[in-house]
Amino acid sequence: MARVRVPLNNFQFGEVSPALTSRTDTKVYTNAAEEVRNFFIRSEGGLKKRTGTKRIHNFGSNPSFTALASLRQSVRIEPFIFSDDEKYIIAFSNTRIEIFQISPTDGTVSSIQSLTSQSWLVNTTSAPYLEEITFAQQGDLMFICHNTFQTRILERTGLTTFTVSTFNFDTSRDGNDIFQPYFSFQPLGMTIAASGTTSSVTLTTSADYFSSSHVGIDLLIGETRARITGFTSATQVTATIQGTLRQQLETDSIEVFEGSNTVRVTKALHGLATGASITVERAGAVGGIANSNLNGSRTITSVPDENTFEFAAGSSATATSSAVGGGSPRIITGAATTEFSEQSYSALRGYPAAVTFHQNRLWFGGTLAQPDGIWGSKSGQFFNFDVGDAEDNDALDLTANVGEIFSIRHLVSNRDLQIFTTGAELFIPTISNKPVTPSNAQIRRQTPFGSSFVRPTVFDGATLFIQKTGSALREFLFTDAEGAYTSVAVSGLAPHLILDPVQQTSIKGALNRSESYAFLINNDGTIAVFYSIRGDQKAGWSLWNTQGLWHSICAVHERLFVVCARDDGSGSTKLFLEEFQDDMPMDFCNTFSGSSSVFGSLTSHFSNGASVKATNGNDFLGTFTVSGGQIDAS
Repeated sequence: MARVRVPLNNFQFGEVSPALTSRTDTKVYTNAAEEVRNFFIRSEGGLKKRTGTKRIHNFGSNPSFTALASLRQSVRIEPFIFSDDEKYIIAFSNTRIEIFQISPTDGTVSSIQSLTSQSWLVNTTSAPYLEEITFAQQGDLMFICHNTFQTRILERTGLTTFTVSTFNFDTSRDGNDIFQPYFSFQPLGMTIAASGTTSSVTLTTSADYFSSSHVGIDLLIGETRARITGFTSATQVTATIQGTLRQQLETDSIEVFEGSNTVRVTKALHGLATGASITVERAGAVGGIANSNLNGSRTITSVPDENTFEFAAGSSATATSSAVGGGSPRIITGAATTEFSEQSYSALRGYPAAVTFHQNRLWFGGTLAQPDGIWGSKSGQFFNFDVGDAEDNDALDLTANVGEIFSIRHLVSNRDLQIFTTGAELFIPTISNKPVTPSNAQIRRQTPFGSSFVRPTVFDGATLFIQKTGSALREFLFTDAEGAYTSVAVSGLAPHLILDPVQQTSIKGALNRSESYAFLINNDGTIAVFYSIRGDQKAGWSLWNTQGLWHSICAVHERLFVVCARDDGSGSTKLFLEEFQDDMPMDFCNTFSGSSSVFGSLTSHFSNGASVKATNGNDFLGTFTVSGGQIDAS
């Protein structure tokens, strides 16, 4: 039987799943290929050979390459963009950060600084944390987060100098208050009592709470911070009171009754008990009882409910009329109270796993002890997380309470503040074009897939994220038809190309192309490339490979950089920083000059014994072996 060959000239869907090769009745079949390797998909439907890479830097032993089966990423590169002409590439590895500068004059890339002995930056076969770290950059500062270490700040201090510091919250002028998040980790009904109200005291809880890991941690008792200085037992520690154990009462929170010396104080969830001693300050006269008979040392005589307590006025004074008032009083007491909380971030409770900037606030998400916690700084004050009185510019302290507890892995600033967890995709909406504030913040659950550790990327109007299983790429996109976000699997036509990715990035109109492309580093060292033009309903996939293993990837504006693990002829696998460039016809490429067909000075690039290919313009010269640091192409 004669074989009929049907020419195909449109590959807008790129490479598709082998399961689709028998679907000759579909549009996909006639606009796709069984394999599309090392090509760009063009918006016109054709294919264009991808560019090669230029070798930039040999990491050598800093870091050395570890097999993917043992460590998915030995080095990870991320962009640091201060301005259009001040751009950098940051290479993270175990206990080391290397900074590369992109020259503002000629665009060349060079290593300018190595920050070593970063003991917090752990990436070993037993603790492979590098791929889990999240980042957010604003101006000169890059915030680096992971559950296992206190947030670090990589700060650009000059054109070619960077430093690393620990994130510290703002403090009050007197140093007594640290504007950090707190949380009540204790079980309901547990009380804490202080042996005094100032300086060094003993704190005692009504049930087991403390461990030796609490030393150095702050408690908030009422409204006063106490720093734990020593561990005695599970119910007792020593601490230093920062100021005085005062609690501010609401305005006009004192009530008196005609003919009675009973004074009733309203304070929500006060946690005090009958017989507790307090000192009242700054109370004004109420109902004929002078302020001198309200202020001073008092003993609680009754606790009508959890929001009120009573004491007797001094000098047996009685009210001439029933009244509510007292101005702005406060109380001092070390008596047992249920009103205490502990700092949210610590080595004991864990640190934020996710970070982003959104609507002029710094946002953190998900600690070990509060995996579904979300915190937003005060507006424009990135180091101040004081919730205050919930004014519009105050900080936010939220919990993603959607019925199940999911660990937050990523926060993304897009149309809304998007939250990617281990089991669902959520968002905090921007309501009526107004910014998110403590009074209008809502967390809404949308789709049920869960996200991997791969950092999501904003792409073609959506947010691309790797499903928790590592088997699908989904786009988190708000649709007017649904009035909600959907998470369609854009890898549905080529699921065989998604192989448990470790990193992704995207470019928008670069490498002499007008299209947008997303790049996923697979766990087998290949790159899955996704192309999309949403307005034209075009999308497709291709796969890039090389003589080696793609290891990490990042985009700096229109430029695409990659770390590749390959053998330079020395017989061992090394890690190299490379860049995709239009004038590079091959991978791991560079330009060399020579005379009489002899090209030297290759030892800075290739080891002796390396087998290399050479071209001259569009002419392929052949394959040669490097000897004595040169090749003879005659």
